[in-house]
Amino acid sequence: MGEIEVPDDPFHRMLHHIGPGQLSTDTAQSSGMLRSEAISGRSVGSRHLWMGHTQVSARTSSANHHHGPSETAIYVVSGHPEFVFLDLEGDEPRERRIRTQPGDYVFVPPYVPHREENPHPDEEALVVIARTTQEAIVVNLPDLRWS
Repeated sequence: MGEIEVPDDPFHRMLHHIGPGQLSTDTAQSSGMLRSEAISGRSVGSRHLWMGHTQVSARTSSANHHHGPSETAIYVVSGHPEFVFLDLEGDEPRERRIRTQPGDYVFVPPYVPHREENPHPDEEALVVIARTTQEAIVVNLPDLRWS
């Protein structure tokens, strides 16, 4: 076996710690949600990853949106958020809803219009998000269809 080649790049030589007080809300937003950025090209110099969390208040629905070319992985920390999208399989497009609970994961493929909802009357929902881009791409839409 040969030796492992170590890149001559300071990014690969250190770990970065981001505490709760260091999160930034200076990122793309949709109405009804608050996105906070932790790991990004801007915060730690990541090249292919964005990570943060989103808070969805009780009785709230986000705007319809998609995340461009980014794949998005969602982990439900607390609450029972619902994820709504347009199912294009079959004869007629129909709105579908994924109801979640803490511990669930949701995958959102690139460019898929969707929205998050929190129908609970009192409980905020908190989700951790990871994306395959360095920034939180958010393209807000008038509805769940591709324009």
